[in-house]
Amino acid sequence: MINSKTIEYYQNYYGVYLSDYVGNSKAQDTRINYILAFIVICILLGAFSLSKPIFAKTDTPDTVAKVNIETIYTNEQFRNDIINKYKNTTVTFPTKGVAHIKKVEYINSKPIKINIVELNTKVNPYLRIQPQTASTKLNSKSTIRKIAQKQNATIAINGGFFKPQTGVPLGALMIDRKVLTGPIYNRVGIAIFEQGNKTTFRMDNIDFIINAYTKNQKVKIDNINQPRMLSTHTLLYTSDWGSISPIAPKTGYNLLIRGNKAIKMSANPIPLEKNDFVISANKQTIISLAKDKEIYIDLKLSENLKGAKHIIGAGPYLVKDSEVFVDVKAQKLEAINGKNPRSAIGYKKDGTFIIVTIDGREKASVGMTLRELANFMKKIGCEYAMNFDGGSSSALYVKGKIVNSAVNKEGIAVSNALVVNELYNDSELVISSAQ
Repeated sequence: MINSKTIEYYQNYYGVYLSDYVGNSKAQDTRINYILAFIVICILLGAFSLSKPIFAKTDTPDTVAKVNIETIYTNEQFRNDIINKYKNTTVTFPTKGVAHIKKVEYINSKPIKINIVELNTKVNPYLRIQPQTASTKLNSKSTIRKIAQKQNATIAINGGFFKPQTGVPLGALMIDRKVLTGPIYNRVGIAIFEQGNKTTFRMDNIDFIINAYTKNQKVKIDNINQPRMLSTHTLLYTSDWGSISPIAPKTGYNLLIRGNKAIKMSANPIPLEKNDFVISANKQTIISLAKDKEIYIDLKLSENLKGAKHIIGAGPYLVKDSEVFVDVKAQKLEAINGKNPRSAIGYKKDGTFIIVTIDGREKASVGMTLRELANFMKKIGCEYAMNFDGGSSSALYVKGKIVNSAVNKEGIAVSNALVVNELYNDSELVISSAQ
């Protein structure tokens, strides 16, 4: 607060100072010289500073603010890019933002027939990419055509590996955030993320974290809805597996859980009703869990997968960080390394999703090794790519037709597929100006 006494003080102070200055000509001349000198110095400094570039210290690559503006990718640009990329080949456009390319390449003078689908959800935000099973139960099989038609799909390709006798997928599978099966041998998979009209992908080794909890203990579960590989594993089976659980491991038990309550313990297979769980493990683990009566299952995605809507696993890698990377030994897939019909998927840095089938085992097309397939996926621009189940399973459906040379013209019945459809009634879709 400024009070009247303070005002009087400053008035008196400056009044005395000014009267001394005006009345003393010598002091006045001295002060004028000082003022003039000060003005000259200021002018010189100003001229010096103007000779320097503006923002000389701040306008550097490290400090300039960068604005990332997502350009609009039109259907016309997409079509032109595809036509320019695949010159002298057969190119069709089954729907907006989707291209189908048929071509023949030669390796060591041997012909290889190739089908490629490239699609971009920035061009067509109604496109949805997701895995599908042959039926509501995992122990089922169906042809790619039937799976595609059931989902009203525009594009479909056979998916991950499966057990031929039963159809149960051998590897990770999650659809609409529901985990159906767990990974094996730490194999690679693709996670699909959706947010409004934006679809993104992540290819990585798949891991799920599963535990059974009671009031007294936590038990780590090794896998979900997968055939037993080791007698020491603790496995979880849900009603998605089928109508009955597998037999318990030797000297082990199955424990039926219904409504989080331990209901029944048996060494034999146990019938499964909707929402039932069965934990299959060694005798000591099962007896200990059963004593606590109430059991809760907790399943989480690993950090690298959080937020994913869909996951499908297979392997091995073909391209990683834009470089050929074929890890058959680590993923225990040496047996499939010869020249065979192939199925593969990948994606480019700009978000374009790529689906490929390679015809093989015929005079007109000899197939590819995994290394040859990896080189091809890199050549067409994949930042990441992975192998799907191949051989007689390999089949590609494009708008009502099987377009590759599949076995029996339809391909064999398979466990699961990756489908692409257009969801024009998708209530979550939000069209942005930069698509």
